[in-house]
Amino acid sequence: MNSPVYQTVIIGGGFTGLFTALHLTHEHYLRSVILIDKNERFCFKPLLYEYFDGEMDTFQVVPRFSELLKGSGIIFVQDTVESIDLHQKAVKLASGNSYNYSNLVLALGSVTGYHQVNGAREYAFPFWTQADAIALDRHLRDCLQKAVQTEDIEQRRKLLTVVVVGGGPSGVEMAATLADFLPHWYGALGGNSTEIRVILLNHGKEILDGDINDPLRSIVEKELQKRTVPIEILTEAEATAVNSNTIEYKSNDEVKTLATYTTIWAAGTSTHPLIQDLPIPKEHRDRHGRPLVTPNMQLLDFPEVFAGGDCAAVQDNSLPPTAQVAYQQGANIAQNLKALALGEELKLAKVNIRGTLLKLGINDAAANLFNIFEVAGEPAHLIRQGTYLTLLPTPIHDFKATTEWVDEEIFHQHLDPQDVGKKVVQAVEIVGAGVVGVLVARKLLKMLGDEEKKD
Repeated sequence: MNSPVYQTVIIGGGFTGLFTALHLTHEHYLRSVILIDKNERFCFKPLLYEYFDGEMDTFQVVPRFSELLKGSGIIFVQDTVESIDLHQKAVKLASGNSYNYSNLVLALGSVTGYHQVNGAREYAFPFWTQADAIALDRHLRDCLQKAVQTEDIEQRRKLLTVVVVGGGPSGVEMAATLADFLPHWYGALGGNSTEIRVILLNHGKEILDGDINDPLRSIVEKELQKRTVPIEILTEAEATAVNSNTIEYKSNDEVKTLATYTTIWAAGTSTHPLIQDLPIPKEHRDRHGRPLVTPNMQLLDFPEVFAGGDCAAVQDNSLPPTAQVAYQQGANIAQNLKALALGEELKLAKVNIRGTLLKLGINDAAANLFNIFEVAGEPAHLIRQGTYLTLLPTPIHDFKATTEWVDEEIFHQHLDPQDVGKKVVQAVEIVGAGVVGVLVARKLLKMLGDEEKKD
């Protein structure tokens, strides 16, 4: 008879998985913890645009798991999960290794959803990982270099046209980022930056429709037109096929074609294949195929298994697939794992939606804070940066990244040598807000003279 295994295996090193592991360390969890992810680095996805356009460095946005988990006691395994056997409580890896568990945490997230659009998987660029950001960066630089060297007008137009598919938050943030920095790149090469075209292709009638960021739509639409090159928004335009140098879409029952060498896919996600393969009945899944979990974050059929983030849905509680939700669920799962190990009563997971933040270009953003007030422009940018920096994993990494951001954002951009006294006071206020994310809004409102607004 086999002796019981007392170890917890976490599959997926995104927000839910990593923060479950880190919180288990803080909770002084006595069981062995193994974190498995196919990548060497954690990817702080909300800031991947800053990494992509050079505003933030590698160590800030995509730090190594080995660095983040150093001294934590968490065992990190870089490998690809091949199968999950919920009945035998075993996880098999591509390397041939396997791990048995007493408790399992499913934190696989979701995958890019191509929705059976012809050629999308082959020719469109996803934007999900560090590797995606690097591949897109190389491709765009190559396009700009070729464009500045060609005299063929049609060829140059294709090279300088970028189509972003999907008018949700990812598509909006990508289009805004590109519309600001691509003209700078091209201008630096000697090209005419006004030739750059950024087109946002949206299936629905309105961008951000049905998304948690929906209240920000009017602000977003105005800010998108303020970019270095205004963004062309095509609504009720359904992508139907992607090729190496064109994208086809249907609008008003007519198929139209855009000539472009760059199509970026931001048209939603799909359930992770490993999650689809789990032996969970259809009635215990949501309409997207994600397994339902109890308010304690446990699978209905396998209570020793916890799941959170994009790969699970809480019963009778619709939550947006955002970093703040996944982060809080990681903390909740860790608390319940400890309670389970100690034979204590599990607690209901609580998630507080603190607002929404959208990057809308370089030094620009929109923020809806606590559903009380909205901010746009550079103040929203500072709120967004400060808030996300406080979520960066581990205090040491948080401090290091924050000091870099403070140095760049405050002392290089906001201090005027001719007016040092006044600006230092403002800088100190912003620095405090950057380090303590929840105070960002209050400090900036004070700077803006809006002292009547309350939390």
